[in-house]
Formats: sequence, C-alpha cells, structure tokens
Amino acid sequence: MPQGLSRKFSIAPMMDWTDRHCRAFHRALTKRALLYTEMITADAIIHGDRARLLGFSETEHPVALQLGGSDPAKIAEAARIGASFGYDEINLNIGCPSDRVQSGRFGACLMQEPALVAELWSAAQTAAPDVEVTIKSRIGVDEQEPRAALFALVDACAAAGCRSFTVHARKAWLKGLSPKENRDVPPLDYELVRTLKRERRELEIVLNGGLRDLDHAMAESAGLDGVMLGRAAYQSPAILLDVDARIFAAPNPAPNAIAAVEAHIPYIEARLGEGVPLHAMTRHMLGLFNGVPGGRAWRRVLSTQAVRSGADASVVRAALAEIARPAADAA
Repeated sequence: MPQGLSRKFSIAPMMDWTDRHCRAFHRALTKRALLYTEMITADAIIHGDRARLLGFSETEHPVALQLGGSDPAKIAEAARIGASFGYDEINLNIGCPSDRVQSGRFGACLMQEPALVAELWSAAQTAAPDVEVTIKSRIGVDEQEPRAALFALVDACAAAGCRSFTVHARKAWLKGLSPKENRDVPPLDYELVRTLKRERRELEIVLNGGLRDLDHAMAESAGLDGVMLGRAAYQSPAILLDVDARIFAAPNPAPNAIAAVEAHIPYIEARLGEGVPLHAMTRHMLGLFNGVPGGRAWRRVLSTQAVRSGADASVVRAALAEIARPAADAA
C-alpha cells in the first residue's frame, strides 16, 4: 500500500459528482481520506481524451481510479494507463446498477459472474503491478441469496490474489428498480459485511452504503477495516472536517468550513486561469453550510452568480460573506 494511503475512511466514487474539482474541494476538508474518481469505463480510457478523463492535481493524493468493464484485455490496458497517471489505487466497479452499465455487461451484473471478476482483477493487477487493485461490490443482485453471492465473489477474487473489498451493503435490483431506487430501496445488511470480515479475517473489508454521518459510519464499521461515505459526504461536506482528527488522530486541515473555503480559493483561481468555468467547481460546494445561518444565501449566491459568464472567485467570497455575517451579528 502506498505511503499515506489508508482505507480507514474514503469518499465513494459517484457518477457526475466526484470529478477532479469535487475531489480538490474535499481535500480542503480532509487530508487523509482516500478519494475516488467517478467510474470510468475501460473503453473511454483506451479511446478517449485521457488527459481530461484521468488528469488530477497532486494535492488529491491519495486518490484511486475506479474502472468499469468486462473485457479482461481492456481492463488490463485501462489499468496500465491509469497507473501511468500516478493513481494510488485502481478499483473495479462490481456494484453500479445503471441501465448503461447493464447493457455494457459490467458493474453490478458481474456479481453473477465471480470467475470473470477474478479474471478481471488478475488482468488489472498484472498490468499495474505497482498499484493495488481492489474491488467494490454489492451483496448480490436480483434473486441471488446475499450471503452466497457475496462470499462467492469474494472467495473467487481472493483466490486470485485480491485482498481488499469495499462492500455496498445492499443488493442491486437490475430488474424493476431504477438506479436512484437502487440507492435507497433494497434493505441494508451491515451485519452481513461484518460477518464477512469475521469469517475472512485475512482480507481488508470496507463498509459502504446508507451511512448518514460520521457517527453512524464509525458505529456500523466497528470491527471492520474501514468505511466509505458517499452521498452524505457530498451533500453535507462539512462532516468531512472532523475526519482527520476522529478517524486518523491527525490535525484537521481547517478549523471550520469558512477557513476551508478560504484555503480552497487559490485552487479555484488557478483553475479559472486555465479556463474552467466557476460553476464547474462551486456546484460541489453548495451543501457545505447546510443547517448553518446564512447557508441558504450561500447556496443562492453560488447557484445564481457562478453560472454567469466571466464569474470569478469574488462570487465565492460574496457567498462566504453571507455566512460570516450571521456569526458577526451573533457576536
């Protein structure tokens, strides 16, 4: 495992959300959490704009690349390319339930093909020997019995050499539920994930799925090797401010959310200078002050002004002033 990489706490790969600007913002809130890219298909990496798809800032380390695909040769090539960009981990997506993923025969539907998943893992690890390849899965799909499905997948991949598994603790229903419903409707089974760890103690097991906040995450992941937060971290990112102290016993990077935004502004200004539109960055920051006096004004300023042509970092400062004012008034 690369120096500085720990899976004790990570932020989940989320389509359309965890792009490089989101990850840079999260890095202003936690220096220790492992960050993940959105899932990127092997075909996109092989044939697409690699600089755009795979580029990231050095400040994002530790950062993992999540791959999707079902062709071992393509997964191997994508892993090799990803490793050349300097990612700290490569993760195989065996959990996404979207229609596009099903039509491409990867993601959660691969829960039904553990031997193929083991082959995919072996191909990726052989192609990128200096980067650990990990697996993120569900506990089953459709009519599968969760314990049997999860253990079959894990055991097949462990026999091939995989040692780290992140488990989203609910089934995916590929027939009858939308991708959005698959994030909420199937019941959670955290105990099954804990059982997996008790019975496969030599493996690294990380819990994911439906975790509301840091307290909930720490409670449910007791006895496991780590925990991964997804929507909670994205929609209420202020919860990340305590991760370094509570999870890693390390100093938090900022004393509060206001200081974190101020520390993040130089990144915003640098990207603006490269032609990145402001809203591409601030869209990930809207939930930072949820429940805080001025939080609604913060969201309004960013939502209405960051999309304007020529918008610059002064918009962020103006939005931040909406937060600072109630604090000053209270004093």
